[in-house]
Amino acid sequence: MWIWYSTLGIMRFRFHVIGMPHTQTTAEYVACAYTQKVIKFCSMMKSLGHEVFLYASEDNEAPCDELITIVSKKEQRKWFGDYDFKQQFFNIDWDATKPYWRIPNGRAAKEIKKRAKPRDFICLIAGVCQKQIADGLPDIMSVEFGIGYEGVFANYRVYESYAQMHYVQGLQSDDNGHAFHGVIPNYFDPKDFPFREQKDDFFLFIGRMTLRKGPGVAVEVTRQIGAKLVMAGQGVEKIDGNRVIAKELTLEGDHIKHMGHATVWRRAELMSRAKAVFVCSSYLEPFGGTSIEPLFCGTPVITTDWGAFPENILHGVVGYRTRTLGEAVWAAQNIDKLSPAKTLRKYAVDNFGINRVKYQYQAYFEQLYTLWDENGWYSPWDRGIAKYNRYHKYYPQ
Repeated sequence: MWIWYSTLGIMRFRFHVIGMPHTQTTAEYVACAYTQKVIKFCSMMKSLGHEVFLYASEDNEAPCDELITIVSKKEQRKWFGDYDFKQQFFNIDWDATKPYWRIPNGRAAKEIKKRAKPRDFICLIAGVCQKQIADGLPDIMSVEFGIGYEGVFANYRVYESYAQMHYVQGLQSDDNGHAFHGVIPNYFDPKDFPFREQKDDFFLFIGRMTLRKGPGVAVEVTRQIGAKLVMAGQGVEKIDGNRVIAKELTLEGDHIKHMGHATVWRRAELMSRAKAVFVCSSYLEPFGGTSIEPLFCGTPVITTDWGAFPENILHGVVGYRTRTLGEAVWAAQNIDKLSPAKTLRKYAVDNFGINRVKYQYQAYFEQLYTLWDENGWYSPWDRGIAKYNRYHKYYPQ
C-alpha cells in the first residue's frame, strides 16, 4: 500500500523492522553496529514520511509508529546472563536454532501478520537467524537491508559495501549479477559528531581489543614516532601499570592510555580531538564504521587497504590506506598533509550522512515496488533510482 508524498513526489511505504534479540534499541548499545543501523534506519524512513513498525525489546529511542516488544529484559537476562555489555563482547551465538532467535522470531511473525497490509516490507538485519520470519510470511517482501555478515538468504538484499557483496557471493560460488541486490553504505547522523578543527596531541584507537582489529599496529606506530595513543573499546580484561591485557593480546607502553568503554558521546568527543584515528583491521572489513565516524569530526584516519576501505577512504585526501607497518608509520608522520578538517567533514556528510543515504534507500524500495506491477525489471527510467540519481551516485569530494 503506497501513496504519493506530495511535497517530495516520492512513494510512501510501510516497514516492519526487526531488532536484535540481545540489545535495546538505544544509543547506549553503540558497540552493536546492527542495533545502531536499526535505530537510524527507522529514523531515516520516518523522516521521509513512511510508516514504521519496530519489533524489538522494551527500551527504545528509534522513531517509529509503534514499538512491539518481542523480547523482554527478563528473557535477555535468562538467555545471555548478567554480563556487562559495555566491557565484554556480546554473548550471542549466530545459530538460528537458539531460543533467543526462535522465540522472538515467532512473536514477530505473529505480530506482523496482525498489522500487515498488501505490499508492506519486512526489514531484517540478522540474515539466516531471522529467516524464520520471512518463511512464515511468504506473501510479504523480506529485505536484508544492511548486510555486513555472511549468512544471507533473501532475494532482496542491501550490502553495506561492494567488497562485502562480492565476498559473500564468492563464498556462495555465485558470479552472477542480481538486479535487486543493492549496495548502500552505512549511515550516520552528523549531529552525533562534534566538528573540531584544532586537534590535541594524541592519536586514537577505538574498537574491540582483538588481533584482527589492529590495536597492536596503533601501539607500535605511536611508539616508533614518540606519540601518545589513547585507546577505548571492549575486550580489556585487566590494566596493569602500562600494560593493557586482553584475551588475545597484551599491549605495553608508557605512551598508551586505555579509557575503557566509551559511550556514543565520549567516542565522538575523543574522535574530534585526536590527530588521527587508527582503523588497521587485518581482515576484509564489511564497512568499518570507525573509519567514517572520525571524518564527521574533521579527523583523518589511518586504515589498511582491504575490505570496504578502498571504496570509502580516499587515500591522501581523508586519510591513508596502508599495508605494512612502515607505511603506517609514514602515514602517522604525514597526517598533517591531508585535506583540511572542513573538507573531511563535507566528504562524510555528502556520502554517509543520513540525509543523503535515506534517498538511496528510497530509490531502492521504489525499485522493489516495480516488482508488484507488470513491468518489474523493465520499468521505465522515470521511477526508482533514476529519479534520485543525484543522491544515489557515490562521488568523492
